[in-house]
Amino acid sequence: MTAEIVAVIAVILVAMAFDYTNGFHDAANAIATSVSTRALTPRAALLVAALGNFIGTHFGAKVAKTVGDGLVVLPTGLASLGIVFAGVVGAIGWNLLTWYFGIPSSSTHALFGGLVGATLFASGGQVRWGNIGVKVVIPMVLSPIVGLILGALMMSAVLWIVKALHSASRQRVAARTNGSVAEAVDRAIQPGPLNRTFRLLQTVSAAAMSVGHGMQDAAKTMGIVVLALYTGGVQDSKTDIPTWVYYTSATVLALGTYAGGWRIIRTLGRRIIHLGPAEGFAAETVASSVLYYNALVLGAPISTTHTITSAIMGVGTTKRLSAVRWGVAGNIVGAWILTFPGAAAIAGVAYFIVRPLF
Repeated sequence: MTAEIVAVIAVILVAMAFDYTNGFHDAANAIATSVSTRALTPRAALLVAALGNFIGTHFGAKVAKTVGDGLVVLPTGLASLGIVFAGVVGAIGWNLLTWYFGIPSSSTHALFGGLVGATLFASGGQVRWGNIGVKVVIPMVLSPIVGLILGALMMSAVLWIVKALHSASRQRVAARTNGSVAEAVDRAIQPGPLNRTFRLLQTVSAAAMSVGHGMQDAAKTMGIVVLALYTGGVQDSKTDIPTWVYYTSATVLALGTYAGGWRIIRTLGRRIIHLGPAEGFAAETVASSVLYYNALVLGAPISTTHTITSAIMGVGTTKRLSAVRWGVAGNIVGAWILTFPGAAAIAGVAYFIVRPLF
């Protein structure tokens, strides 16, 4: 077995370790709202998330190609594999650090920061800053803004529909026209039955959110594996994704998701804002829609953490601005800003440690 093959295997193993930490670190993205509103039990929600992530992985080819062939230019030979190894270690380190403190930071930007940090410290490596700006920085800024605005609009629409149904049913009962239908509608939109309806809808929106998470986050691991296979001379294409890479990345992400990340789940589900079933449904619907559009249409690797967190904030503003715990939200935004340079710094240190081995 050649040194290149050994190095490729090492990179694939550390990429799968990142995939696993990504699963339990970002499990909260898919299930926090469903658990906090009691739409699903914690283990049932984790199972839904794991299955959704497994399915979504198979639709993330565009995102994987962006990660594997768009952000950095690596030197040839073993040195390139050392850079990738150190970059992924940087992302894992940041994931574990933020998980320990229960902060929902972005595994996506941790990975990108790690790759950039290791590349900057390596001779012969080059960062494609133009691509970083277009495919990372702009989506990083826009996706939370879009999530916030759409979350507020979606929740406003839900409230308007419920109020309109309530008003119409009351008028029909008073006029004694279609009385039985109006009474049935009136009963359905009472708090108890309405919450039960939205809990059922949340099962669907949580599954959709999980599939979107798989499209984005497992795809990033696949991109790293393909990058390692190409730079190690195992395959000639920078973009072809072998079938086994799909299934391995999907399985590891699903296992990590099922392990759960309860610290972050508590932050997303309870500490930002108190969520009801309707709010949870609205936030998950908006976040999954944004994830689908970016993965399937744009091929842009965006952060599921940023998207769902901002959607939750947007939903909360429809109650009143003070309903959102802006101090907690500010801490989360601070972690978002620090993620890229923080992971880059860890990766830089990791590169100097592993450089003699590559």
